[in-house]
Amino acid sequence: MIRRGHGKHFLRYSILLLFFFEVSSLMAQQDPQFTQYMYNGMYYNPAFAGKEGGFRFSALHRSQWLNYTTNSGQGGAPVTQLVTAQGRLKGKNIGYGLTLVNDQIGATGNLEVNLQGAYHKKLNKSTLSVGAYIGMYSSSIDYGELIVVNPEPNLPNSGKESQLNLNFGAGLLLDGRDYYIGLSSRHINEPNFDFGDGSYANQLKNHSYLLVGYRFRPVGQLAIEPSFLLKSVSFNNFSYEVSVIATHQNKISGGIAFRGEESVSFILGYSLLKDNSLKLGYAFDLVVGGVEAKSPTSHELMLRYTLSDMSREVQRVIQRTPRFRF
Repeated sequence: MIRRGHGKHFLRYSILLLFFFEVSSLMAQQDPQFTQYMYNGMYYNPAFAGKEGGFRFSALHRSQWLNYTTNSGQGGAPVTQLVTAQGRLKGKNIGYGLTLVNDQIGATGNLEVNLQGAYHKKLNKSTLSVGAYIGMYSSSIDYGELIVVNPEPNLPNSGKESQLNLNFGAGLLLDGRDYYIGLSSRHINEPNFDFGDGSYANQLKNHSYLLVGYRFRPVGQLAIEPSFLLKSVSFNNFSYEVSVIATHQNKISGGIAFRGEESVSFILGYSLLKDNSLKLGYAFDLVVGGVEAKSPTSHELMLRYTLSDMSREVQRVIQRTPRFRF
């Protein structure tokens, strides 16, 4: 059951952070979006790295607006892959991680590779985590696929070009067992990609995230976790996602999500091994906003694997004979 004191602090912190963000309508989002964001906290916030202990790996593929085509008949729907790996130093409060993101949108492509580190400090029954990442961000453009209404004289009409820049971010996370609140900032240095003579400039803006979740068990082995993700671009443009996931015996899960002004989603998950170490997840998005400019469905497939800490203590088994017990 939910602890009354924890619930009170959860509500208080959530209201303060929501007031700080001053939610408004979505205008632009450069980072890829994931319907199964609740299982990929490390992508948004490096403070998640190594928080749970053991070694954890995940791979996700997202096909957004499946079969979308432009007015010219070309494709261009966003296709994204996310790979993460994380662990924790033995006997230490230090976690580490690696994230790799490949994002293709029409004529442009982005590849992001980040190394993450986090420190986890126990505070009574809660854990405060501080994390940061540093990595490289590569942006490329295929001029042959670029459709420009008013082309610049110096803009090439064929060929490809790419640029590489430094990228870093940081985050905080408070986990109180029944709830968690994370605040993070990505692309703090706002790397710029001007592609040669500057005819086509694209600056990667700072993105900030507020991730809030609540955990409770209403009955038996049923666990329910509502969560909320607020996304901001340079504190000017905002969007949000909200979801509720129910899990039974840590084996099978299902839920529903809503992405503000864009889509309704259905999420399913199932553990494939006896120890529940391998989990398969699937998300289906049905577009309900701006349908005239998008294809109606998006699909997301995810695989997660957890390798438990092998240093766990082996319990002694009681042996019995007719004469002795030891």
